Amino acid sequence: MKTLISFTLVMMGFLAYAGGSQLKIGDKASHTSVKMKGVSGEMLSLDDARKANGVVLIFSSNTCPFVKKWEGRYNAVKQWADEHKLGLLVVNSNYRNRDGVDSFAAMKKHAKEHDYQFPYLVDKNSLLANAYGAQTTPHVFLFDKDFSLVYKGAIDDNYDDEAVVENAWLKMAIESVAAGEPIAQAETKPIGCGIKRKVD
Repeated sequence: MKTLISFTLVMMGFLAYAGGSQLKIGDKASHTSVKMKGVSGEMLSLDDARKANGVVLIFSSNTCPFVKKWEGRYNAVKQWADEHKLGLLVVNSNYRNRDGVDSFAAMKKHAKEHDYQFPYLVDKNSLLANAYGAQTTPHVFLFDKDFSLVYKGAIDDNYDDEAVVENAWLKMAIESVAAGEPIAQAETKPIGCGIKRKVD
């Protein structure tokens, strides 16, 4: 049953944006100057967050079971990004949950409860999610210093147990982009819940 539920949630993520635009490896980020409201009241854009080697963008949410399993690693990703001169933004694109579990008030509470050490922002009207083709929460997009997409996909290969992770894809990608080296695996399958996006 657990496997069936996990498969259903993953497929919801893929089906939710089937046929939409998909940012490909090597493509440039758009809307990088758009300011988004963070849970601490700050207004930040990708331009603001980018550091010398680029920026990491994670699409996330408050209640997705996969986010709950992975988000304990977010602060470590932030530290790793800092050490390698990359920024980190985590955004919530769940437009259709904005009056419920993904309201701004719920985001503030969630960030405090989980001791988020990074900006957690509202992706208003699912602008970035739709522009980049984000499919799930979580879904990672790593951009280099020129805003070219160099990695997208999952954080690592085991959402259940960090202790047995064999491929820390995001951390390895951060290390490679900071060193100016090719990323060994530039794309992996995102695993998570479908984004409750606004679709025009």
